[in-house]
Amino acid sequence: MPSAIEVRKVPLHSVSDASELGRLIDDGVFEADRVIAVIGKTEGNGGVNDYTRIIADRAFREMLVSKGADAERVKEVPIVWSGGTDGVISPHATIFATVDPDPAHGPTDEPRLTVGFAMSEKLLPEDIGRQAMVSKVADAVKVAMERAGITDPAEVHYVQTKTPLLTIDTIQDAKSRGHDVFTEDTLASMDVSNGGTALGIAVALGEIEMPRDEDVLRDRSLYSSVASCSSGVELDRAQVVVVGNAPGVGGRYRIGHSVMKDALDQDGVWEAIRSAGLDLPERPRTADLDGRLVNVFLKCEASQDGQVRGRRNAMLDDSDVHWHRQIKACVGGVAAAVTGDPAVFVSVSAAHQGPDGGGPVAAIVDLG
Repeated sequence: MPSAIEVRKVPLHSVSDASELGRLIDDGVFEADRVIAVIGKTEGNGGVNDYTRIIADRAFREMLVSKGADAERVKEVPIVWSGGTDGVISPHATIFATVDPDPAHGPTDEPRLTVGFAMSEKLLPEDIGRQAMVSKVADAVKVAMERAGITDPAEVHYVQTKTPLLTIDTIQDAKSRGHDVFTEDTLASMDVSNGGTALGIAVALGEIEMPRDEDVLRDRSLYSSVASCSSGVELDRAQVVVVGNAPGVGGRYRIGHSVMKDALDQDGVWEAIRSAGLDLPERPRTADLDGRLVNVFLKCEASQDGQVRGRRNAMLDDSDVHWHRQIKACVGGVAAAVTGDPAVFVSVSAAHQGPDGGGPVAAIVDLG
């Protein structure tokens, strides 16, 4: 049976800052060698050349080692950084660690937060956005579920991934071996990688059947309601973190999910919080959270028809500011208005992650 989980959100005071992680360890909240995953936002541009993700990754791993964690084990800890804190979004990290059973919150039949991690087989450049990627990701999701102690796919509420995107070098590598790639536009390959990964999650959880190559980025009716996919230059496999609930693990925390139907759907955020187990009034306000919301995790996407609730917008036609940054700032503001906290995890490029123009929302709450 997996261990109980402690989960905390901490601010980043600079892109290379991991001091708040160190403070949690010093205060005895958890031990350095029991940190099992980190999911965070950095203040870079969120693009192919966003090296703030690498800087933050190094800072957190070095902090864990300096606090006594085994250096080799730390290399394997999944640390997923999403670049870009547009608008009011504040740089932060959510840290997951195993803890010893607390007599007050010991193992019960009540489902509580559990986390599982896996790495896929190597993803070749020619795999990205195609059935090979979907299959490799699906296999890794199933392994992560098993490690989390989750047997029912309905108890998976959030799957955070990091996968490779295409770069000039990897495109040339594929060509040198006689293969083509989905796209030679490296920025567009972020959407391709995220979309292919999301379809793999959906297949693993039984949300859809195996899609065709030609469905990727085209058939937006195919999606996962729990996928949160990020891509970058940091790795060549799919790094998969499955977060859900399982009976018997104990702990104070629980996770739930919903979807935003469009970029303004505050009700979707509230529904995710309710799904996690907080009892809220019919028309909730931020004060009703009473400090019990740990964090929300959202994906967002500009609607393919260029509209929100029947009103035209110009995001997809804007040549000055890419729509990635505009929709992220918009949805970040909506989420922060609900939670009362700008440190919300909002990531863009949500192809096949929730309905077109919307996106999945996961919420972790403290039931203690």
